[in-house]
Amino acid sequence: MGLMDGKKLLITGVLTDASLAFEVAKLAQLEGAEVVLTGAGRAMRLTERTARKLPEPCDVLALDVTEPAEIEAVAAELADRWGYVDSVLHAIGFAPEACLGGNFLNAEWEDVSVALHISAYSLKALAGGLQPLLAKSQGSVVGLTFDASVAWPVYDWMGVAKAAFESTARYLAKSMGPDGIRVNLVSAGPIRTMAAKSIPGFSDFEDAWEKRAPMGWDVHDQDSVARTTLALMSDWFPMTTGEIVHVDGGYHAMGA
Repeated sequence: MGLMDGKKLLITGVLTDASLAFEVAKLAQLEGAEVVLTGAGRAMRLTERTARKLPEPCDVLALDVTEPAEIEAVAAELADRWGYVDSVLHAIGFAPEACLGGNFLNAEWEDVSVALHISAYSLKALAGGLQPLLAKSQGSVVGLTFDASVAWPVYDWMGVAKAAFESTARYLAKSMGPDGIRVNLVSAGPIRTMAAKSIPGFSDFEDAWEKRAPMGWDVHDQDSVARTTLALMSDWFPMTTGEIVHVDGGYHAMGA
């Protein structure tokens, strides 16, 4: 019997098989879940190709989280398909190049607003759009974050967006708790994904983690992050909400 036997999961953020979300989807299927992925825009075909690499190839639904009509369409499709949703993984983030790489003071609102919309507000938009389906199962929403309690080199406005993302999760936990819906985040150490490679100076994170994390850190270890994420998506944390679980080798708890 698998941890996720019979569970119905919606997983966003799969681009390639190096995506953290792909590892979550793969492990979820191996543990007995039925999975649907989402893709957006020009990356849709990439997600569809990657979906065929899963243990069980699955459907990919079009979902641009900045378009309310697409969120409504996904909710309607899942209502017809399953009638409910057990868990949703939010693994979506984007910031224009002008918002990263030590450009904090020069970024304009037009670019910053894009980062905040896609990387923070989208959590509320997605969770809210699927609330009726999640309420039927008393399910969970899990998001992937990167520690926003401090300022990081080169992360700039994405760090601000992640701080907003983490605050949004707490308010969602407060607002959706009465429906029995849990909202939690996994704060992972740096993993060498396509998204990470797009951040200028990402190697600085890798070097710092390897030296400082008491358990060490492997930037290719997606499995540890996926296992924790799936545990939060399962029934094994029935009264845990508004939480940020760190999967970073202990880096976050260390001083200088």
